[in-house]
Amino acid sequence: MRHLIRLASLLALLPCSVGASFAQDKPGSTHSEPFKVPAGSPWLFAGFKGDSKDGVYFAVSEDGLKWTLVNDGKAVLPPDTPGELMRDPFIQRAPDGSVRMVWTWSWKTPAVIGYAASDDLVHWTAQRQLPVMANEPTAANAWAPALYWEPKEARWLIFWSTTIPGRFPGVEAEDNGLNHRIFSTTTTDFHSFTPAKVFFDPGYTVIDATEIQTGPNEFHLLFKDERLKPQVKALRIASGPTAEGPWSGISEPFTEVWSEGGAIVPVKSGFLAYYDHYRKPQHYGAYFSPDLKRWGDALGHISFPPGMRHGSFLQITQAEFERLKGLKTK
Repeated sequence: MRHLIRLASLLALLPCSVGASFAQDKPGSTHSEPFKVPAGSPWLFAGFKGDSKDGVYFAVSEDGLKWTLVNDGKAVLPPDTPGELMRDPFIQRAPDGSVRMVWTWSWKTPAVIGYAASDDLVHWTAQRQLPVMANEPTAANAWAPALYWEPKEARWLIFWSTTIPGRFPGVEAEDNGLNHRIFSTTTTDFHSFTPAKVFFDPGYTVIDATEIQTGPNEFHLLFKDERLKPQVKALRIASGPTAEGPWSGISEPFTEVWSEGGAIVPVKSGFLAYYDHYRKPQHYGAYFSPDLKRWGDALGHISFPPGMRHGSFLQITQAEFERLKGLKTK
């Protein structure tokens, strides 16, 4: 059940710095000092609207609470392939300061994910399909990828949700015939990939997994319990000692029903779990926690542009913030 806490201090919350270290696309590249964003820097949100066919939208925020669309409210990165979707964009930074982005390419087959890179968040490489489920030819889809760097292994970890018909027990017909688990692969160059394998299987259908590290051996996996019977359709958290688990201690659902696309943003007093409430009235919401265990509704303390859907968050430099604010539709 939901753990309610007092949120009087939420008005004073400010995002904390979460410097990341990630690899370049070139195999064998090394960086003595990974790129880090200064503490107190602004934030970027990458998401989509509507059916996602017009591309990825960017919104920026100086405090991680109040968000404003850039580029005159138009998509910053439109699709460049006929029939391509650009749903659920997930953005991460490389150690040289550039960024990588992955997204849901299609509703069903091909079971691939989209990929592009940028040096400045404005100009992007050609969009490519990543064949992450190539070793599973019967995979029905590949949804909502997330992307993380594993420093000890010097590789990228990618995970997403997939249905493989008949693979897992359950009433698959209860929700459009889908019975998802989280699958993963690793890569050093975004060209070759290890065979996809099960990353998270709690024994029921799950989608939209993301994670956050809070200590040397403390990782937390945020995911949507996708079950319709019994109805859950809300977010839970599991914990593990590494970026790949093993995952245990699954929490009770702590968001409202019809929540998905969760992502946790650290703040000085705790954490904000943002999510997309995808049923009417559609809106972006958030819950606050001081410890990833007790949660309270923080909707009244955030402001998101109307219509924004499932996306991800990245802390950016002041220069990047100003550059994105100055974007104009051509």
